[in-house]
Amino acid sequence: MVAPDVTFPMELPASFNLSEYFLDRNLDEGRRDKVAVRVGSEHRTYGEIHDGVLRMSAALRDAGVRPEERVLIVLPDGFEFVEAWFATLRVGAVFAMVNPLLKAKDYAYYLDYSRAAAVFTHESVLPEIGEALRSAAACRAAFVVGEDAGGFTPYEEARRAADPSGEGAAAEPVGPDGIAGWLFTSGSTGEPKACVHAGRDFAYSTETYALQVAGYREEDVCLSVPKLFFGYATGTNLMFPFRVGATVVLFEGRATADEILDQVEAHRPTFLTGVPTLFNNVLRSDRCGAADLSSLRVSLSAGEALPPALYEEWKERTGVEILDGIGSAEMFHIYISSVMGEVVPGSLGRLVPGYVAEVVDPEGRPVEDGDPGRLRIAGGSTALCYWGDKDKSNATFQGAWCTSADVFRRDADGLFWYVGRGDDLLKVSGIWVSPLEIENVLLDHAAVHECCVVGRDDGDGLVKAHAIVVCAQGHQGSDDLASGLKAHVKEMLAPHKYPRSFEWRTEPLPRNDRGKIARKLLK
Repeated sequence: MVAPDVTFPMELPASFNLSEYFLDRNLDEGRRDKVAVRVGSEHRTYGEIHDGVLRMSAALRDAGVRPEERVLIVLPDGFEFVEAWFATLRVGAVFAMVNPLLKAKDYAYYLDYSRAAAVFTHESVLPEIGEALRSAAACRAAFVVGEDAGGFTPYEEARRAADPSGEGAAAEPVGPDGIAGWLFTSGSTGEPKACVHAGRDFAYSTETYALQVAGYREEDVCLSVPKLFFGYATGTNLMFPFRVGATVVLFEGRATADEILDQVEAHRPTFLTGVPTLFNNVLRSDRCGAADLSSLRVSLSAGEALPPALYEEWKERTGVEILDGIGSAEMFHIYISSVMGEVVPGSLGRLVPGYVAEVVDPEGRPVEDGDPGRLRIAGGSTALCYWGDKDKSNATFQGAWCTSADVFRRDADGLFWYVGRGDDLLKVSGIWVSPLEIENVLLDHAAVHECCVVGRDDGDGLVKAHAIVVCAQGHQGSDDLASGLKAHVKEMLAPHKYPRSFEWRTEPLPRNDRGKIARKLLK
């Protein structure tokens, strides 16, 4: 395996700290009074965010948090998340972020696994996390946002009491290779594991994908559907905007179509970080026809496959292309992406500058263009390991290379096409079938709102495609509809790929905390 050239696009100082790279630079470049973050009718400037970060940095040090120790952030999106995240980096600690809507057993796992020295959380999370916090031997401090801190340290009290001008607020000179963050996998094959990243990894994706592909600008206003605990959004709606001095819009609630349209109306974003489900829900909303979406300049999509028909409908409605891409916790962020003006619907586009890739067979040998295989990706943002799992680390990481579980094909023009997860593929009539391919065809039918294709035993011990379908408004599941959908798929795909059976659902399909359809639950 040839070592790839992943030279960093800029020279990083020996005392490199991500808090200075993303935040302090805005003060140095004259943006102290520019609005950095908006939450509802409130806002904070870069100077105000910086002051809060200095205060919470001092509070962390006063609590005895040391460099390289983990700090668990369990917060809804808001000013406090931003301050806590930067403060963690500033003192040289390691951020680990999880969903604030989990259950007690999940928080007990994360606290035990991370051995977090400090936790930032919210009063609304205490009923689930409180017991685990009290019994977490490694945790020396818990800062709680809200009026009732439940016996832990009130966030605002700690913020007010801290000295932003003392040594406790200084940036720790951790260096580019110091550990900066943990990004959790989705846990699709067991408990979530942390991908361990150095500081330079986050800067690398920023200098390549954010600046050279997505094209963030200082004048941008950025809005995200995924929440900040998810690395996709931590990048697109915190790190990347702060790198150029843009403005970030945050909100606590669920990202429903109504909520997103309200945020667009109130804040006029130019950058929208989305997922296919959200784009679809907005287009199906009764408000979509009258909504003013003219402020949008860029729409980003990742996390699940973007059906070509959905892309075309969004572009027709808004005039804005969706830049679909794929990334992973192992690589921090997006490494293959469409680019403005060159989108090929259904394709994920090309390699982000600074990344190299191979499509390989089960023995690790590169396959011919057009043939499917696992993706082996390399770049300057590859994680060091999975924390506490040497065997899995050795199987996945080989220096700058990362061998993913995702199956792709690359065409002769260098475009990448997503086939699916290796463990999701179905073998039907002796031939491998991608559920995603069938789902995209079903979603192109007017009667289908959302769907998931899984493998089911046909009663003779043979696996066949089984479609779980939520019907579009005005349609109902029936034998006639099943026949129509089978015919529709047969027209578009090879005969062996059509679903042999259908299951009708009236409620939305279950999703994981990243917003993806929870395929393993539906299996």
